[in-house]
Amino acid sequence: MANLKVLKNRISSVKSTRKITKAMQMVAAAKLRRAQDAAEAARPYAERMDAVLGNLARATAGTPAAPKLLAGTGADKVHLLIVATAERGLCGGFNSSIARLARQKADELLAAGKTVKILTIGKKGREALKRTHGSHFVDHVDMSGVKRLGFADAQGIATEVLKRFDAEEFDVATLFFSRFQSVISQIPTAQQIIPAVFEGEAESGRVYDYEPEEGEILADLLPRNLAVQIFRGLLENAASEQGARMSAMDNATRNAGEMIERLTIEYNRSRQAAITNELIEIISGAEAL
Repeated sequence: MANLKVLKNRISSVKSTRKITKAMQMVAAAKLRRAQDAAEAARPYAERMDAVLGNLARATAGTPAAPKLLAGTGADKVHLLIVATAERGLCGGFNSSIARLARQKADELLAAGKTVKILTIGKKGREALKRTHGSHFVDHVDMSGVKRLGFADAQGIATEVLKRFDAEEFDVATLFFSRFQSVISQIPTAQQIIPAVFEGEAESGRVYDYEPEEGEILADLLPRNLAVQIFRGLLENAASEQGARMSAMDNATRNAGEMIERLTIEYNRSRQAAITNELIEIISGAEAL
C-alpha cells in the first residue's frame, strides 16, 4: 500500500510540473512574437547602416582621416569579450551555447598569448564562465530590471565600452550573442565590433560625394553604429531566448505526459496486484475455516 501511495504522490507531482511547463510554453510563445518582430524590424536598419558605413570606411581606409574606432589602436594584444546571455534559465541550450563559444574564443586568445577581459550581460552567462574565466571579468550589466528592451539599454552599454576603449583598456572588442532563425534554430554568433568590421559588399558603379568629409561622418556614426549593433544583438538574443524556452518547455511538457502514462500503468498494475493478494488472503482464510 505504501508503494501505491508513493506512486500516487509522484503522479500528482508530475502533473503539477506539466501544468507549469505548459504555462511557461504559452507565455514564451506570446513573448516570442513580440521579440521576433522587434528583431526582424531591426535587421534592415542595421544592415543598411552597415552598408553605408562600409562604403565610407573603404574610402578612408589607410588614411590619417580614419577614426580610431575604424583603424583600431594598431595593436592586437588585449581583447574584450562582451558575452550577452539571459537573466533566466529553463531555455534549453541557449545560454550554454553562447558561453561555450565565448569560452572557446577566450581559450584560443589566451593560448596565443593575448590578454582577455570579459564583460558579461545577463546573469546566466556570468555563472557559466565564472568557474573557468572568472579572473578575467571586468564588468557586468544586470538586465533583470529591464521589462522591455529599448535602445537606451544598448546605448548605456555602448557608452561604457567606448569609455574603456578611449582609456586604452583593450584593442579589440567582440560581441557574443545568439542570432534568431526559428523556434528550433538559434545560432551562437561572435561579431567583432571594435575595430568596426563591415560585412556588406561595395556598391559597384556608384560614386558618392559626402558633406562633410568621410572621416567626420564616420567619427559621428561609428559610436552610434556600436550602439546599434549591440542593440541588434540584444534583440536577437531576446527572440532566441523565447524561442529556445518555448521549444524546451514543449519538450518538457511532452516528457511529463509520457512519464504520467508510465507511472499510471505502474500504479494500476500495483493496485491490481494488491487487490489480488487481498482476495487470495480472504479465500485462504475462508478455506482454513
